[in-house]
Amino acid sequence: MVSFLISHIKFVRTFMIILLMLLFYKTNKEGRYYMNEVLKAIRNRRSVRTYLPTQIKQEDLDLIIESGIYAPSGHNDQPWHFTVIQNKEILKHINDKSKELMAQSEISWIKNMGSNPKVNLIYDAPTLIIVSGNKNALSPKVDCSAAIQNMLLAAESLNIGSVWIGLITFFLKLEDEAKKLGIPEGYEAYYGVALGYKSLNKELIAPKRKLNVVNYIR
Repeated sequence: MVSFLISHIKFVRTFMIILLMLLFYKTNKEGRYYMNEVLKAIRNRRSVRTYLPTQIKQEDLDLIIESGIYAPSGHNDQPWHFTVIQNKEILKHINDKSKELMAQSEISWIKNMGSNPKVNLIYDAPTLIIVSGNKNALSPKVDCSAAIQNMLLAAESLNIGSVWIGLITFFLKLEDEAKKLGIPEGYEAYYGVALGYKSLNKELIAPKRKLNVVNYIR
């Protein structure tokens, strides 16, 4: 019975490996398997929270933003606007003001983060992109989220760390502050994307994925 179970486990493991190869790899002319670069970037991308102080190259930043511009959008509205911030004083102000507002929250974990002097919401990344959407578009927040995902994947393909930041919305909701950042009239700032070179060379392990999330109608 034990030997049967061991054999069954080995079979299942082998089957899963083959299945993953079929899903994420394809063959070259010699018949050898290799990973599609897009799928590789999707699987390897992680939220990076420690960065080197060195500023990323302008040509890489341009490619990342261009990737965001090429995201799909409802009704082809392309409602996004990108505000690139690399000024250290402004980055510090966004972090400090966001935390000041968070510390007033009635939600305990948000309040605790806002009150913690060790927390930096931007993780000392040298570049922050604020993504805003045209409020008159069909689905601006969804469209901007698609643009952000494109940028995160582009950054990973360039070996640049990134993290999608939502908590700075406490700051972005302040109209006077949004105007100072040059957010266009009629646009709403939704999220931030921090970018920088990764300070850790070790591979970050992906959290366990929920696999039982699909049903088919055929």
